[in-house]
Amino acid sequence: MQRYLLSKKNQITLISAILIVLGFFGRFVLENITLFNWSLIVASILGIAPIAIQAYQALKVKVVSIDVLVTIAVVGAVLIKNYEESAIVTFLFLFGAYLEQRTLNQTRSAIKELTDMAPETAMKQMEDGEFEEVDVSDVDEGDILLVRTGSSVPVDGTVLSGEGHVNEASVTGESVPVGKKEGGEVFAGTILENGTIQVQADRVGEDTTFGRIIELVEDAQDSKSEAERFIDRFSKYYTPAILGIAIIIWLFTQNTEMAITALVLGCPGALVIGVPVSNVSGIGNGARNNVLLKGSEVINDFSRVDTIVFDKTGTLTVGNPEVADKQFYGENIDEALGYLASVERESDHPLAQAVLDDIGETTVSTVEATEVVKGEGVVATVNGHHIAVGNAALMERKNVTLNEQAKQDINQYEKNGNSLVLTAVDGELKILMGIRDKIRPGVKEELQNLKNLGAKNLIVLSGDNQGTVDAVANEIGLTEAHGHMLPEDKSDYIKKLQAEGQIVAFVGDGINDSPSLALADIGVAMGSGTDVAIETSDVVLMQSDFNHLAHALGLTKAISRNMKQNIAIAIGVVIVLFSGLFFSDWMNMSIGMLAHEGSILIVILNGIRLLRYRLRNQHA
Repeated sequence: MQRYLLSKKNQITLISAILIVLGFFGRFVLENITLFNWSLIVASILGIAPIAIQAYQALKVKVVSIDVLVTIAVVGAVLIKNYEESAIVTFLFLFGAYLEQRTLNQTRSAIKELTDMAPETAMKQMEDGEFEEVDVSDVDEGDILLVRTGSSVPVDGTVLSGEGHVNEASVTGESVPVGKKEGGEVFAGTILENGTIQVQADRVGEDTTFGRIIELVEDAQDSKSEAERFIDRFSKYYTPAILGIAIIIWLFTQNTEMAITALVLGCPGALVIGVPVSNVSGIGNGARNNVLLKGSEVINDFSRVDTIVFDKTGTLTVGNPEVADKQFYGENIDEALGYLASVERESDHPLAQAVLDDIGETTVSTVEATEVVKGEGVVATVNGHHIAVGNAALMERKNVTLNEQAKQDINQYEKNGNSLVLTAVDGELKILMGIRDKIRPGVKEELQNLKNLGAKNLIVLSGDNQGTVDAVANEIGLTEAHGHMLPEDKSDYIKKLQAEGQIVAFVGDGINDSPSLALADIGVAMGSGTDVAIETSDVVLMQSDFNHLAHALGLTKAISRNMKQNIAIAIGVVIVLFSGLFFSDWMNMSIGMLAHEGSILIVILNGIRLLRYRLRNQHA
């Protein structure tokens, strides 16, 4: 029976809520006191059953838990026929347990999704030289594997032959595919977007970068789940104290009614309700402002954050590379743009689409005699003109003259973190484009809000090159910037910050971010990110609205203050009531319960204030 009742806690919570609503409907609408009392009595009995079972199990192992605290509170309220408090306390406690269990289930789902994304098969070279599909568990270090367009790379390894562009977002978080050729390094779980490559396996199974990501998430989640809630810690002292006072009163006075009165006066109605009502109101405010907060422990930890670490791509930046800067040289630019568009239409380079999107509608021509220059660009003939499209090295190879202005522009574009696309027509430079992932609107102002709220250190960790990361950090005013960071590097850096005593929040959106999101004291995921990142995190900025990050931090600080206020109110009322019991003759159960009801109303109203919270000087 005990196991059955515990397995039905969620259903009991729902039934209790319905009965409470029915009871108050009967009292205030139908004016039926009988319906009111019996609805709340049944709700109290149903609600206390699983709580009392958990209290009994705790007492068996000599632990005075929060379940014992709530059980005493409800029994005391029922004994004096205060069914409203008994029913409401049990419902709120069960509902809080439901939210906690739901978060744990999401964590398990996140880890399962990561595991499901790991490659399951590989094309392995057999003894006869042919490639056959085998289970990835049958691949050993040193084996040669074939990876075709659209396939996942099954191992960490080195490219032996072939070339193509690999989407490494699952590992580095960067949206721009990376060119790979002989000697290049590839990672398990990444996608070959075009081309065909042969790879020698260097690390397989759990030793791959992707395998370590899964392990990091599991380890970080395990360590975080050990944290105790404040109210549990407090109850270790509060509950024995109330029990001891009641027993002492009975031993010295033999007055059962007075002993029960002491239990009632110590009944923690406002204490138990105060924290949940602050949480519910604060979480409701967050939802209205596109911020999802996952529970009271999250709120407490986030409110104390002094260091915020950011992923770059998709977090500080939009996540889609586009032409950010461009410069034209000489005449007939429209004609040159048409030639550029004609060449890029036939290119599979990841920056080609950004160029085409920027050019828009234009006149295109037939492209002839196309020649790809590895690592530099492409040359072709369009309408009888010799066209070269690529980087500065290609221009030098083709003897394209770069005047001083062009050299200055190229230098400046590179400092800004751009990837360069130069276009020359018949040996004369015509177009310079700088392509980069643009900063999200309002990020700089939002970071200043975070500083104002006590986030002293704002750091970016990115898989991108150091120059690009530095350019982003300088533009928006970050305190530190580190590039070339793989997932394990980010995790190690976060551990270093935590070892220094800093309370760290990590903000990211990719699968590669999930270990850092889980390891940090607070993980903040962008709503448009992967499901793994969202489920592993503690806070989600829905709709990827970065402009509400400061609101989230300010809100958690307000919730934390509100919780402390409610706890102080609840404990203060108990102290006043006990003072009245011991040092006056006016205290009785009726007055005590009236004071309790008043304190419950006060903490509820105080908590509801959070629904109207808004960060001062918040940017819309």
